[in-house]
Amino acid sequence: MIERYTKPEMGQIWTEFNEWDTLKQVEILASEAQAELGNIPKEAAKEIREKAAFSVDRIHEIEAETHHDIAAFVSNLSENIGEAGKYVHLGLTSTDVKDTALGSMLKQASDILIKDLEDFHAVLRRRAVEFKYTPCIGRTHGIHAEATTFGLKLCNWMAEIERDIDRMKHAKETIAVGKISGAVGTYADVDPFVEQYVCEHLGIAASPISSQTLQRDRHAEYVTTLAVIASSIDKMATEIRHLQRTEVREAEEYFSPKQKGSSIMPHKRNPITCERMCGLARVIRGNAQAALEDVALWHERDISHSSVERVILPDSTIALDYMLQTFTRVIDKLLVYPDKMMADLNLTGGLIYSPIILNTLVEKGAVREQAYRWVQRNAMKRWIDGEDFLENLKKDEDVKKYMTEAEIEGCFDVNKMLSHVDTIFARFGI
Repeated sequence: MIERYTKPEMGQIWTEFNEWDTLKQVEILASEAQAELGNIPKEAAKEIREKAAFSVDRIHEIEAETHHDIAAFVSNLSENIGEAGKYVHLGLTSTDVKDTALGSMLKQASDILIKDLEDFHAVLRRRAVEFKYTPCIGRTHGIHAEATTFGLKLCNWMAEIERDIDRMKHAKETIAVGKISGAVGTYADVDPFVEQYVCEHLGIAASPISSQTLQRDRHAEYVTTLAVIASSIDKMATEIRHLQRTEVREAEEYFSPKQKGSSIMPHKRNPITCERMCGLARVIRGNAQAALEDVALWHERDISHSSVERVILPDSTIALDYMLQTFTRVIDKLLVYPDKMMADLNLTGGLIYSPIILNTLVEKGAVREQAYRWVQRNAMKRWIDGEDFLENLKKDEDVKKYMTEAEIEGCFDVNKMLSHVDTIFARFGI
């Protein structure tokens, strides 16, 4: 099922028009700050705010001659403003405007992602409660281990998303900053008041120090945070892909009545959305590597990071926004099969109760190492020869010295493994 990308807000942040419009706001605010300082007439600042306008096509036309996008933008603003246009960009370097606008745009993107995460968390919480007491087999190394519940699996995912929300909020704080400090960060051509004024009115923080650029460790932290969140989704999607395998089929993606799983095999129900999530997570992790490469710039600034960020910042935020929306729907409509979960839990003929037998033997006085061997030899008869584990335990002379048949049978109870489910859920206020 192809899920529609239902929230266009993230994509709109990264349109060329919105980027220039955000740059325009920086220029207007900077002019107003200069007027407050008395460096330009207040009437000029007012005229700049009223008349500042740009045309994307005109910017491109000028840039074809100047080969400098910000210079072309400033020229276009100035020619639309008229006489007061001579005061636009006073004392600023291009990155003052570009990095500050970028900080504002990334703040907007972060707000969307945080809301996405909170929506996803709510769905996980609801479904975790729904399957709180639904037993299923827990697997380690892909092999049946002990019983858990499907609700605990979902609760574990919910807890990870809570950490992702915290990570995203911290990343937002790190990236929602601006700088207007001049060519090498010394404020040689612009008063620090301009920086403070612009950032305050944009709702972002002013960086306490910068070179010509904001330092790119901020952006690396931001994109790696997106990669961690994408990897959380990747992990969950991979688990659902396993649960949907024909041999397992304990849960599966919703399959709509008119959906087709294959062009030739009418019976197919494939985990295509989860596979898509895993693929997009790889893209964002790759972008995180590119962001890390951007941290090292020559001296006070070079431009090697710029071309990279024009790709990885829009792509990563848009991709993660899509992933969170889409995977929230996957969990919301996930088909769960408790009967198959119980059947799989019993697939090994009670071998999963071996830890309870072992612990009971030790509690009754057996030496743990010896008791382990007694239980293991009976378990292996089940693994290798298919013999009945419970009946062999009852007949084992060593085991019989410490446990009655009734006590052995009493260990084969899934509820003994799930006695602390409420304790775990209570930690999350559920």
